[in-house]
Amino acid sequence: MSNLDELKQRLRGSIAPIITPFKEDDSLDLTTLEELIDWHIDSGTHGISVCGTTGEPSSLTIEERVQVMETAAKAVNGRVPFVPGTGSTNHEETLYLTKKAKEIGADAAMVIVPYYNKPSQHALYKHFKAVADTVNIPTIIYNIPGRTAVNMDVKTIARLNEDCENIIGIKESNKDFEHVNRVLLNCGRDFLLYSGIELLCYPMLAIGGAGYISATANVMPGRVADVYNYWANGDIGKAQELHYDLMPLNDVLFKDTNPAPLKAALGMMGRLNPKLRLPMDLPSEDLQNEIRSVLDHYGLITKNVGSNA
Repeated sequence: MSNLDELKQRLRGSIAPIITPFKEDDSLDLTTLEELIDWHIDSGTHGISVCGTTGEPSSLTIEERVQVMETAAKAVNGRVPFVPGTGSTNHEETLYLTKKAKEIGADAAMVIVPYYNKPSQHALYKHFKAVADTVNIPTIIYNIPGRTAVNMDVKTIARLNEDCENIIGIKESNKDFEHVNRVLLNCGRDFLLYSGIELLCYPMLAIGGAGYISATANVMPGRVADVYNYWANGDIGKAQELHYDLMPLNDVLFKDTNPAPLKAALGMMGRLNPKLRLPMDLPSEDLQNEIRSVLDHYGLITKNVGSNA
């Protein structure tokens, strides 16, 4: 088995997209980031990602994104796979951050479909092909049409998979379940397919997905990881039960733009200072009360800071 094949076997399960903590003065809180990563790994999270949508990368400078990646890499220390988000709306920034990910020893890089500028499919192909050709690191495409305003076509994904050996998978934050089925049909069953939609994490496993990258893992890392654990161990009933048990939490965490409800929840749990940088902000008082009620239902408000959830 090649090193790449071995990595693809490891890059399965719950890869948690860790939030970026800020201090009250808006500076990075790297100590809390380290603590969160330790908590995740102790709780059973299968992999760690930073600087994805949940990590507010568009609120960070390029230098801060490198700081977050470096801090996370040291905190993970090889205990689980590390897959930072390195994509940007700017091609050169994407190349720079992806090179940095390789330099710090990341297992793979997650590169988002460029947002705002709405590239065509042939332009997307050229962008990802250039990244893959320039930086020899296993790469996971991140397709999130609700944020980028463009959906990467299955044909484009399949073409990149065929032409770029180091493009090994895709995170699909895509509610079109027909689309994600066709990704595996056209790219092959060994292509790593991850759900970025919370209610599709379990269904994605059923069609042959490798796992999921779910924001909800930030609140209940152990339970989110256990959906995969039960599935992998053949206990389909328990996986389904946990899938439905997590649904109220999934729902309330997306009643405002991610990660605003998530940071409010983690603040209520005593995990961090619930601070976002403008133009993002915490949810309304009414929604925060609803979040608090849902957390109380799961027994999370009274949890000790060091306990597994």
